[in-house]
Order: sequence, then structure tokens, then C-alpha cells
Amino acid sequence: MSDTRVTLKVSRNVLSRGDNQRAVLNGDDREMGAAVRYELKDPATSKSAELNILSGTLGPDVLDISHLTRDLGVFTYDPGFMATASTESKITYIDGDAGVLLYRGYPVEQLAEHSSHLEVANLLINGKLPTRPQLDAFRDSITRHTMINEQLLRFFQGFHHDAHPMAMVSAVVASMAAFYHDTTDINDPRHREIFAHRIIAKLPTIAAAAYKHTLGQPFVYPRNDLGYCANMLNMFFAVPCEAYSIDPVATEALDLLFILHADHEQNASTSTVRLAGSTGVNPYAAISAGVSALWGPAHGGANEAVLDMLDGIGSAANIGRFLARVKDKSGSIRLMGFGHRVYKNVDPRARIIRSMCYRVLEKMGKGNDQLFELALTLEEIALKDDYFVSRKLYPNVDFYSGIIYSALGIPRSMFTVMFAIARAAGWVAHWQEMVSDPHMRIGRPRQLYTGPTRRDYQPIERRMA
Repeated sequence: MSDTRVTLKVSRNVLSRGDNQRAVLNGDDREMGAAVRYELKDPATSKSAELNILSGTLGPDVLDISHLTRDLGVFTYDPGFMATASTESKITYIDGDAGVLLYRGYPVEQLAEHSSHLEVANLLINGKLPTRPQLDAFRDSITRHTMINEQLLRFFQGFHHDAHPMAMVSAVVASMAAFYHDTTDINDPRHREIFAHRIIAKLPTIAAAAYKHTLGQPFVYPRNDLGYCANMLNMFFAVPCEAYSIDPVATEALDLLFILHADHEQNASTSTVRLAGSTGVNPYAAISAGVSALWGPAHGGANEAVLDMLDGIGSAANIGRFLARVKDKSGSIRLMGFGHRVYKNVDPRARIIRSMCYRVLEKMGKGNDQLFELALTLEEIALKDDYFVSRKLYPNVDFYSGIIYSALGIPRSMFTVMFAIARAAGWVAHWQEMVSDPHMRIGRPRQLYTGPTRRDYQPIERRMA
């Protein structure tokens, strides 16, 4: 490997714009650049590349590297996109150090206190809080799109009874394109709106059908007289032989969880939806790709991992030994549900959902349940332990969401499905933002190739084992 060194220097006042002016990445500013530029220089060739600074309304500036390959013949290398802005977006902003989460500029704390999941979904998709008539029309459209085609419903008969619900949901969502192909023109704003309403409305119905299939119970049809979360609970837990009473606390808890999980900037599943969608594929296939990405245990399965961890601990008497193993750097034991890749402070969603967790446990009579007592004891001990506090390992939203879902009677295999229902609003918003952008380009990451150099084909008789 070459030891050629490339230097990076900052040039200020390159353009006539003042030092304190920030170039917002929209309109003409995309071409004008910013008041500060970086210069990347290769001393071996004396070639250099000027990298414009692009500034958003909040957050760190970014370097425009779009001309780097043309100017210097090199790519950038950033596994996991730890320091790479893959797109421009106006939807969600996260400040991990300060513990800030904004949906279209509104703090998630305010939305959790005053809003509803459907209002937040409308906000994410349309960019502003709806008026009363707009919200009523949106809610009515969602309500009247909840049923799924009977032929689509028969798809579930082809799955084995113990198929994972996420496998069924991903497959059925992708199959929706075969039933609604007449409204999948991504260049038609009305088609995009119909798609958005359909996926948000039908995903709970699809999820409930998957759940009923695993139980061997008859499918329960959606009801137009129920709200979004109440309808979903009814489809999950009602049976034909007796009336089902919907608990208002359960409905409120689900609505709150759906608000908190509605979007989270350019996470793995959202980026998957964008990457798949950038090819111009039908939108249901893009959402199905997002569902599959969310299925991964490193992404959507964190709350399930929390309960698995609690099962492994067993009882409060074992917490001390367990935490000692977590602190052992030579081991591989992790404290699940604490800390976050993005938040280096307290997860703002965890602060909101914590009190709801206690309300649900009390209402459902789970306060004395051994698993939930263990969870609350672990929380109390970890929050007083300097090892975890000094490392800012505070409980995140997944620590509490898994406990809530379990208390509501939702099995662990369905946790990630619940996440997908909530995140659908964000996926749709990001997909719409991308396909309506006249600058949209197909996503095509590059690589650092470390395989064999060119070599000639060898006849099989001459090959070495």
C-alpha cells in the first residue's frame, strides 16, 4: 500500500460571502457553495481538490466530495457511514450529544404530550402540522383504507404456522404491488399520496393477520368505528366467540410508542428504503426492503433482546454478578437497552416512555410480575453505578418499549412488527421526499477493493487445492 500522504487545509473567505453566513443546501445555494472551503492536496502530484462546505439549518456542516474522484482520482472510505451524510433531508433532526429529537422542527417531547400518531404521520409526510379539516380528512382516509384484498389475505395460508411474523409481513407488503399496480406511478403526486395512505392504513391489518396465523385463530377484520391503535388491538386480540374490551391505557401506550418510533433520521431501514427507492422500484417493494432491514437484531430487535437479557439474569439476586460480567472487558456480555449509537446523552424518547411504562404495569396488574420487577431493579441499580453513569449508558427507548409490549400481551416475535408499523410513517415520508426531488439519483456506493489482482483462467487439471 502506498505511503503517499494527502493534506487537508482550510481556506477561508474564498467567496465573497461573509464569514458568518451559512449556505443552506437548497435552491441556488446548491451551486453557490459556502463562505468556507477545504482544500485536499496530494503532495506527490501537487493536485488538489476544493471541497465546498454545505450547511444545513441545524447540525454539523458537511464537505461536498462529489468532485473528489474527478479531481484526485480517489474515493472516500467510511464503513457504516459513521461520518457521511448520504442525503439532504428536511424531515428529522437528531443531536445525539444534547439528546434532541425533532420531527419537522417540533421536539418529540411536545408531540408526545399533545399530538397523536396519525397527526405525527401527517406532519412527517406533509412537512407541517395539519389543520382540523386536514387531520380529519387524513384520519378518515386511513380508516377507510385498512381492509386488505381477500386474495392477498389468502397469502397467509401459504406460510407455515411457525413462520416468523416479519417474514410474512415483508412478503405480503411486497405483494401489494400486484394488487395496486394501477396507482404506483412514482412521478404522480396523487399516486404517491394514495400509496402513503394505503401502507400506513394496511400495515396494522397485515400485522394482525400474521399474528392470528401463528395462533391458528380466525382473522379479525378492521372496524371503521375504532381509532388507529384501538383497531389494531382489536384485530390482534378479539375472537369471534366473545366480546373484546379495549383498554384505553393500552391504546394510549401504543399511540405514544408509535409517535416515538415514527422516524429516526437516516437509520439502517430508512436508508434501505431510500436506496431501494432510488432505483425507481414500486414503493411497496421499497417498504418491504425496509421491513426486512428492520428485522435485523442490531436494528429493530433491540427491545426483544432486552427481555432475553432479563430472562438470562433470572432474578434480582443475580444482577450484581451480571453487571460484573458486563464490566469485564475480556467478555462479550452487553447491557441491552442501555446506551445508544446516536445518543451520547439520555435518549429523549426514554424519558417520555418511562412514566408510561409504570402506568401500563400498574394498570395491567404486572407490577409484581417477577420479570418486570427484575427490569425495574436493574434500571435502579445501573442508574446508580458510576461505571455506567460515567459512560452515559442510560436506559434507551428499547428498554421500556419491550416491557410495555410484553405487559400488553404482545409476544416477542411481534415486537419488530410493531416497530415496523410505527416506522412506516417515516419510511413513507423519506421515500416521498426522495422521489419528488428533481435531483434524485440512483444510490451507488463505491468500495475499497482488496481482492486478487488480474489473473488468468486455469484449466481444472492445473489448479492447486
